[in-house]
Amino acid sequence: MFQIGSHTIDSKVILAPMAGITDQPFRRLCRQLGAGLVVSEMVTSDAKLWNSRKSSFRLVHDTEIEPRSVQIAGGDAQMMAQAAVMNVQRGAQIIDINMGCPAKKVCSKAAGSALLKDEPLVRSILEAVVSAVDVPVTLKIRTGWDKQNINGVTIAKMAEDIGISALAVHGRTRACGFKGDVEYQTIADISQVIDIPVFANGDITTPEKAKQVLDYTNASAVMLGRGAQGRPWIFREINHYLDTGEQLASIELSEIKQILLGHLEALHTFYGDYLGVRIARKHVAWYLNSVEENNLFRASFNKLDCRDKQLAALEQYFAKAQLKSAAA
Repeated sequence: MFQIGSHTIDSKVILAPMAGITDQPFRRLCRQLGAGLVVSEMVTSDAKLWNSRKSSFRLVHDTEIEPRSVQIAGGDAQMMAQAAVMNVQRGAQIIDINMGCPAKKVCSKAAGSALLKDEPLVRSILEAVVSAVDVPVTLKIRTGWDKQNINGVTIAKMAEDIGISALAVHGRTRACGFKGDVEYQTIADISQVIDIPVFANGDITTPEKAKQVLDYTNASAVMLGRGAQGRPWIFREINHYLDTGEQLASIELSEIKQILLGHLEALHTFYGDYLGVRIARKHVAWYLNSVEENNLFRASFNKLDCRDKQLAALEQYFAKAQLKSAAA
């Protein structure tokens, strides 16, 4: 248990913000399954772009989840401050600043982890946002720009001095993207020199790995991104392991079916028929990877063009899977 401003976070497992994935239905599901904090998809700081279809969905701040943490991205201090204010007016209770995204589309606009190259700009953005809102401001970074420029400790100290309330660190540089081994030493170094909560992020996919990383880095929490795709129950598995030192019993096929169908219903309700059907496809592929190899089913599922066909196909899929399981 730890604090982000006045908010008590009651789990050491947090959902990382992921563009195109951590939408309202997925955040709500992960929170229900044990995530102590869930962070929204990245929202651009350029309010002129907020009328786009993509932004219109990302700017729906879920009243059922508290605290509501909203991530903003951009490279202009005053635009970032204004975006923070506007999101707080829409119900955000925590503002998270993205200085961790390695995507070329983001970095080419001097945002995301590209900012780590320019420490004076980092300072001006952090100062502008912290002074603009009266809610806690958190920050997500990488260890540095590349392996020759590891400045995570410097940025962390600066962030704490300016008033950042918590810091998430992905254990790779911008140049690494998502390739190569995660380097947790810099996260451990950061945890030693600042007093605000630190979240260790990067390749945490099992309860054992979560505990190893927490023990090694002395972080307040682990932050999961790709490890939760198609496996939102991983949050309760990690919580159980951290609490008891024992593995939770493997999830039953019947519960995977229940969670998946509930998630699909939520996607269709949130996005409507057209978008809901299309967004459901990637989530279904991730879920079923945890059941068995499903390339043939996935190919046929991706051709289905309405909610009812998708739900019927999944009912049939799980009926077959359960028969196979019973016969084994």
